[in-house]
Amino acid sequence: MAIIHPQYIQKYSALELLAKQVVEGFITGLHKSPFHGFSVEFAEHRIYNPGESTKHIDWKLYGRSDKLFIKRYEEETNLRCQLVIDASSSMYYPVDTKAAAEEQNNKINFSIKCAAALSELLLRQRDAVGLSVFSDKLNFHAPARSSTAQKKMLFTELENLQKQYNPKATTETFAGTLLDQIAEITHKRSLIIIFSDMFENAEREDVLFSALQHLKHKKHEVLLFHVHDKKSELNFDFENRPHHFIDMESGEEIKLNPQQAKENYLSRMNTYISDLKTKCGQYKIDFIQADIAEGFDKVLYAYLVKRAAML
Repeated sequence: MAIIHPQYIQKYSALELLAKQVVEGFITGLHKSPFHGFSVEFAEHRIYNPGESTKHIDWKLYGRSDKLFIKRYEEETNLRCQLVIDASSSMYYPVDTKAAAEEQNNKINFSIKCAAALSELLLRQRDAVGLSVFSDKLNFHAPARSSTAQKKMLFTELENLQKQYNPKATTETFAGTLLDQIAEITHKRSLIIIFSDMFENAEREDVLFSALQHLKHKKHEVLLFHVHDKKSELNFDFENRPHHFIDMESGEEIKLNPQQAKENYLSRMNTYISDLKTKCGQYKIDFIQADIAEGFDKVLYAYLVKRAAML
C-alpha cells in the first residue's frame, strides 16, 4: 500500500480525500467523461448577410417576415449540475448506535459520498456544480458554480450534513413540494441529480410525481438515485421473531412479527416502486436503483460506465 504523506492528509478532509481517490479510479476505468461539458443555447437573431452560410437561417421566421435572419447561439463551456439530497429522517436508516455519524452505513451517508465523488469529477472537468438539501423544507441551496471557493463550500456543507446525525429526530419528507421549488430556482437546462429514498406520504404521491414532471418541463436532465436498503426496505427480510418498528419520520411505533405483515408490505411497496419507475420512464428521467449494501463507489461506477457507453 502506498504511504500517504501527512501533509497531504491535512490538506484535504476525509470526505474530500475519499472523493479524490474514487474519482481517480473512475477516470482510469472510464477513459472518457460520462457527462457532456458543452451546451449551446439560442441567444438572438441578426440579419443575414449575402454570401454567409445558410446553415443557421431561421426559415420559420423567414416564412412569417419574408426576411432572412441568422440564429446566433451562445456557447456555455460549463455543464451546470445541481446535486439534490433528501435529508429527511428516513434517510438516516439504518441506525448504528455504536458508530459515529460519519461512519454510519446509512442512506444519507451513501448519498453524501456519491455527491462528493460527483462534485470532484465534475469540477475536475471544469463543469459547474451546485447543492440543494431538503427535508420538510429547503435546508440549503447553492447554485452551480465552478470555482475553487465553490468546491470548498460544497465539501464543507456535505461534511456538516454528515455530522447532523440525530437518531431521535423526526423530520418528514415533502419531496414533491421541495422538488417543485428546486425546479424553479435552478438554472434552466441543468443536470439535476437527486438522491432520495422517495418515501413520501401516500396522500402526497401525486404531488411527488407531478414534481418530477415539472423538472422535465423546465428542460432539466434528471437522474434519480433511488437510495434504499434493499434487504430490509424493499424485501422486508427480517428474522422470524417479534420486532419493534419505529417510523423515523413520524415517531410512530409498532410491535409485530414481520411475517404477519410481509405479504401486504411487499404488495404495497412493489406497486409503489413500479409506479415510480413507470413515471420516470414516461418523463425520461434516468432511474437508478441504489442499494446501500453494494457500496456507493460500486453503484456510482456501474452507472457512470453505463452512461459513458451511451454517449
